Amino acid sequence: MTGTPEPHVPGFTRQRVTVADGVALNVAVGGSGTPLVLLHGFPQTHLMWRHVAADLATEHTVICPDLRGYGASDKPADPDGTAYAKRTMAADVVALARALGHDRFALAGHDRGALVAIRAGLDHPDTITHLASLDVLPTLDMWDVMHGASAAVGFHLYLMAQPPGLPEAMIEATADAFFGHFLDQWAGTGDAIPADVRAHYLAACRAAVPSIVADYRASAHIDVTHDETDRRAGTRLRMPVTVLQQDWGTALGFDAAARWRAWADDLDHRTVACGHFMAEEAPELVAAALRDLLKR
Repeated sequence: MTGTPEPHVPGFTRQRVTVADGVALNVAVGGSGTPLVLLHGFPQTHLMWRHVAADLATEHTVICPDLRGYGASDKPADPDGTAYAKRTMAADVVALARALGHDRFALAGHDRGALVAIRAGLDHPDTITHLASLDVLPTLDMWDVMHGASAAVGFHLYLMAQPPGLPEAMIEATADAFFGHFLDQWAGTGDAIPADVRAHYLAACRAAVPSIVADYRASAHIDVTHDETDRRAGTRLRMPVTVLQQDWGTALGFDAAARWRAWADDLDHRTVACGHFMAEEAPELVAAALRDLLKR
């Protein structure tokens, strides 16, 4: 008797690719054509792109890695606070694409993956041809708009920003409840994440608490420093940019499109009606937006 097959991206093959000293990424690759890299968010793995990736693979070579620290990718220690800087994680993505034969590629990210994608666009403007961000603000803006009682929605950002020790212990003690909270609260529909995929996400997160916390901690420290440096230097995203966001601006009292225009000139900013997990809740909408982006 065989066990239940692990959920996967239909038609894609899996491999491990070394991207840095001692760090290999688990990656699913499918399709043919111009390259498109898709980066997952929290608390997920590359599997969140299963519908969108299979759709776009009819026209593109689609590359879906687990970010370092997540899923089946390596989870290096973080002794000096740089291992999960978005600059480091963006360099992983560029090295991954290059190892697969692509010196230039389009890049889309959701949630944490979007922060990596934004940093890749800022650091590697001659490599990233098009950029899409799903449901985040750039790091500096994220912290700027979180204030007062409305900031309670982002309690996890503050928890995981604390020094090493307490956040990891608290989350590990209630891992399924902690990560499951976000899968439940952030979904716009109850059926977008089926039971086997949910179980996959929870198991992956249980095995990655220290690295997930390190990823978030970096966004309260070194990532802020890098973004502040770029803001002072006037560094901007030079490629066409598409942003899909829930209406966080209305909820938290800010102009989301204006925040993005401060970083990108060639911007298509769209407010969507689905929940946070839009690639699973509304994959046709996301795939169509990415196709539009790639025509620009």
